Amino acid sequence: MRVLLVEDDRKAARLLTRGLQEEGFVVDVASTGEEGEERATVNEYDVIVLDWLLPGKDGLAVCRTLRASGNSIPILMLTARDSVVDRVSGLKTGADDYLTKPFAFAELLARVRALLRRSRVAHPSVLRVADLTLDPATRRVARAGLSVTLTPREYAILEVLMRASGEVVSRTRLAERVWDEASDVLDNLVDAHVSHLRKKIDRGTGRPLLHTVRGVGYRLGPATLDEAP
Repeated sequence: MRVLLVEDDRKAARLLTRGLQEEGFVVDVASTGEEGEERATVNEYDVIVLDWLLPGKDGLAVCRTLRASGNSIPILMLTARDSVVDRVSGLKTGADDYLTKPFAFAELLARVRALLRRSRVAHPSVLRVADLTLDPATRRVARAGLSVTLTPREYAILEVLMRASGEVVSRTRLAERVWDEASDVLDNLVDAHVSHLRKKIDRGTGRPLLHTVRGVGYRLGPATLDEAP
C-alpha cells in the first residue's frame, strides 16, 4: 500500500514515515501543499495523510482542489484545530476522516487502515495469483487456503509483485517501492527478503510461483524456461 504524507514538520514526518514503513507501507513525503497536490495528481496512492497547516497552500485548499479535479483517494486530515466548526470545515472540503494533534501513532494507523478497508480506488478487493491470495484490507495472505505469516517488508514486496503479476519487477523497483530508495546495498537486502518470502509462499507446494529472472529481477506467476527458483 502506498501512502502520501503531506507534513511540513520534519520531525513529525520522519516519525510517521518510519512507523508506516514498519507496518509495510510505502511512503512518499511532501512538505508543502503545492508539492503534495502535484504528487497526488501524477502518482497513484491508496491513502493521503494531509496536514491542515502547511506553508503556502494549506491542507483544506489542497483537499478542495483534489476533489474538484475528481481525485477520490481517501484523505485523512491532521490538524491541531479541534473545534466542531473546524472539523466540519475539513470534512466539507472532501476529507474522509479527521485526526486532532497530538495523537497516538496507533490511532493514526487504525484510521488509515479503516480508510483502506472502505476504499475501492482502483484496486480489487483481493489479489490472486494461482492459489495465492492477498487481501489488502485485512493484510491476510494465504496459499491454497492456508494462512501465510509475513513480515511487513515481505508483505510489501509480495503486494508489489502481485499487482504486477506476470511482469518482471526489477530489484531497483522493489527497493523504491518498499524502502522508498534504491542503491546497490539495497539490492542485496531485496534479495534476502525475497529469499525469505519465497520459502514462505512456495516451500512444499510443488508449484513455485516466485521466480528469479537472472540479471533482471523477479516475477510472480507460473514458471517459464528462463526463470530460476
